[in-house]
Amino acid sequence: MRWPRSLALRLALAAGLWVAAGLGAAAWFVADIAVHQVEAAFDGRLAALLDAAVAVAATDADGGIVLSRAPAGADFERPFSGAYWQVTAPDGSVKTSRSLWDQVLPAAATGHDGVLLRDASGPRGEMLRVAERDLLLPGASAPAHVAVGLSRMETEAEIARLRRTLLVTFAVLGLGLVGGVVATVVAGLAPLRRVRRALVEVREGRRAAFEIDAPSEIAPLVAELDALVAANRATVERARSHVGNLAHALKTPLAVLRNALDGAAPDLPVARGEAAALERLVHHHLARARTAALASAAAGAVPMEAATQVARALRRLFAERHLAIEVGGDAALRVRLDPQDLTEMLGNLMENACTWARSRITVSVAAAGREVIIAVSDDGPGLPDGDRDAALGRGVRLDEAVPGSGLGLAIVADLAALHGGRLDLGRAADGGLRAVLHLPGQAMTVGA
Repeated sequence: MRWPRSLALRLALAAGLWVAAGLGAAAWFVADIAVHQVEAAFDGRLAALLDAAVAVAATDADGGIVLSRAPAGADFERPFSGAYWQVTAPDGSVKTSRSLWDQVLPAAATGHDGVLLRDASGPRGEMLRVAERDLLLPGASAPAHVAVGLSRMETEAEIARLRRTLLVTFAVLGLGLVGGVVATVVAGLAPLRRVRRALVEVREGRRAAFEIDAPSEIAPLVAELDALVAANRATVERARSHVGNLAHALKTPLAVLRNALDGAAPDLPVARGEAAALERLVHHHLARARTAALASAAAGAVPMEAATQVARALRRLFAERHLAIEVGGDAALRVRLDPQDLTEMLGNLMENACTWARSRITVSVAAAGREVIIAVSDDGPGLPDGDRDAALGRGVRLDEAVPGSGLGLAIVADLAALHGGRLDLGRAADGGLRAVLHLPGQAMTVGA
C-alpha cells in the first residue's frame, strides 16, 4: 500500500482504518450478543408454551391423551397462524391444534429426556422452532409425545431489523469519529500552515522574522528558522558592506584610469599605475574576506556539541523510523574549523547514515595525535569497496531509488580538504558504512 504524500491524509486514512476495524469488531460482538438474547427469549417463550400444553394434557373417555384446552399465549385456533400444538398418543394417533388444519408437525425422535428444541419445516414451508417432550400421565401405560411449534418469521425479521439498526448506528458513529479525527488533524496541523505562510512572507520580504506563537512541539523549529534567517541576513549585510566598500574604493582609480586612456594622447604610465592600484585594492578586499572567514574559525568548533545538536534534529526528522543515534567521545576536543562548516559536514554525514541505517547510527569523537577523528557509522547495507571512491564524486547517486542529489559526501570531502582534513569511507563493524573525518585539532579545551 502506497501512502499519500499529505500528512493530514495519512493520519485520516490511518484513523479511518483503525476506526473501521474497531467498530466492525464491536458491531459484530454486539450483534452476536443481541441475536443470542433474542433467540434465547424466543426459546424461553416456546418452552413456556410447552409447559402450558403439558399442564392442560388430559385423558379422554377412550383413554386417549388430548389437551383439554389450547395453551394461552399464542393463536392456536386460526388456521396456519404460525402457532401449533400436537399430541401423539402411545398408539400413534395424533391430535392437533386447529391452526394445523389437516397438517401435522414433522415427526421427531421419542424416548428422550427433558425438553427438546429443534428447527423444522411448517405446514406452509415456513421455518418453525419446535419444543417437545414425552409425557406419562397417571394411569397411562406408555408416554405420549407433546410438541409446540412457533414460526420463526417474526423473530428473523426482528433480528434483521436489529442488525440493520446496529449497522446504521455503527456506520454513523464511525463517520462521526473519522470526521472528528480529520477535524483534529486539520486543527493540529494549523500551526505548521502558519509557519509555512510566515516563511513565504519572510522569503518575499514582507516580514523580517517569523514571530509567531507556535506550540511547544514546533517552537524549537521556529526558533531555529528565525536564527537561520538572522544568520543569512547578517551574511548578506556583511557581503553588501564588503561590496560597497570595494565599489567605493574602486570608483576613483577607475575614473583616473578612464581619463588616462580617453585623452588625445593616452597616458600609459598613469594607466599602469592605476591598474596596479586596482589590483592592490582587489587583493586587499580578498584578504579582508579571508580574514573574516578565518576569524569565525579562530575560536574553533567543538565536535561533540555539533554532533549532539545534529543528532537532536535528526531524531525529530526521522522520528517515525525510531532510529537510535548515539554520540560519544571526548567533549573537550576542538577543531580549527568554522562551527557552521563543521555542522554542515556532520549534518550531511549523519543524515546520509540515517537514510541508509536499519536501526542504529553511532558517532564517535576521538583524538589521534594532532588530529581529531570523527567517525559516523550505520548498520545499513554499506558500500562495496569499488563504489566508495565513486560515492565522493559530485552528483553521484549509487541508488536512484533513494531521494537525494548525490552532493552530500562530495561537499563534506571538499570542506574537509579546504580546512586541511580529509574524508575516508570504510566498512563499519556491523556491515554498514563508516565515514571518518580527519580534521586538524586545536590545542584548547572547552572553557579554556
